[in-house]
Amino acid sequence: MTVLHAVAGYLPPGRKSIEEIAERMELPPEKVKMFRRFYGFREVCYVPDGTLVELLLAAASALDVLPGVRHRVRYLIYARGVAEVAPYPMNPLQRVRELLGLEHAQAFALAAHGCATGLQAVDAAGKLLASDDDPDALALILAGEKIFSHRMQVISDITFMGEGAAAVLVGRSGERDRMVSYASQTYGRFASFWKSTPGSFSNYKEAYPAALTEVITTAAERAGLTLDDVALILPHGVNTMSWHRLCVQIGYPVKRVVLDNIAVAGHSSCADPFINYRTAIDDGRIRPGDFYMMVAAGLSGTFSAMVFRH
Repeated sequence: MTVLHAVAGYLPPGRKSIEEIAERMELPPEKVKMFRRFYGFREVCYVPDGTLVELLLAAASALDVLPGVRHRVRYLIYARGVAEVAPYPMNPLQRVRELLGLEHAQAFALAAHGCATGLQAVDAAGKLLASDDDPDALALILAGEKIFSHRMQVISDITFMGEGAAAVLVGRSGERDRMVSYASQTYGRFASFWKSTPGSFSNYKEAYPAALTEVITTAAERAGLTLDDVALILPHGVNTMSWHRLCVQIGYPVKRVVLDNIAVAGHSSCADPFINYRTAIDDGRIRPGDFYMMVAAGLSGTFSAMVFRH
C-alpha cells in the first residue's frame, strides 16, 4: 500500500505580474493578453536571486512532521520536469540532503516524465518502500524548479512557469490518502519535444486531450470508479483553458478541478498536484472517504493520473 503520509506546498512570496515578465522577454502585447484573458494567468512565483537549494528546503521545512520522522526517511527523491537544473559539478539534491540531516537516506532524481514525474516519483517511492525490510520506512519526495532561462519561463503558447515547490512524505501504511490506482502512458514520438519543429508541437497539442482523457478514465476504472465518484481533480496547472475544454470533453464539472493557483503562482512543474492538494485540504474541499485524482502531463509525452482515497 502506498500512502501520502504528509504533503506540503510552498509558494515563494516573490511574485511578478505576467506583464513584467513579458516586457523583459519582449513578448508581443497580444500574446500577453491571451495568457491573462484566456489562459488565466495574472502573476507567477519568481525569485530571481533565490537558489534551488533554498526553494527545496523551504518546501521541506513546511512539512511539520518531518523533524519527528527524519530517522525513518530511507529515500530522498527529487522529481523534476527537466533534465538539467544546475551546472556541473553542482548537485543541489546532495546539498539539500545534508542540510535536512538525511545523510542516511538514498538520494536520487527522476526527470524522464516531464511535469508528470511527480506522480512517477510517488509510484517509485511506493515500490521501494514495499521492498524495504522496515515497515515504518518513509520516502521524501521534493518537487520544484528555478526558472533560469527565458525558454523555461514561457513555453510557447501553453503556459507561464512559476517557482512553486512541494514536499511529500510517502509511507506504507495509514488510514488517509491511500493510493488506489495509477495510470500512465508515454508517447515516444514527443520525447524530444524541446528540439522539435513547429509541426511536431502542433501534433502534441492535438494529441493532448485524447491522451489525457485516456489516463483519467483508465485510472478511474482501475479504482473501480466512474468519474462521478471522483470528488476532486488536482491537476498540473498548465492553464485554465485546457482544463475547461477537457472537462467538457469528459463530462466532468470544472468547478471540481482545483485551478486556484494558476492565476497567482503559474505552472509549478511537477509540484502542481501536491500544491493543489494542500489548497484543497486547507479549504476543506476534500472530506474523509472522498476519492480524488492527481493528473499531470509532461512535454516529454507522458500523461499520468493517480487516484487516492482520503
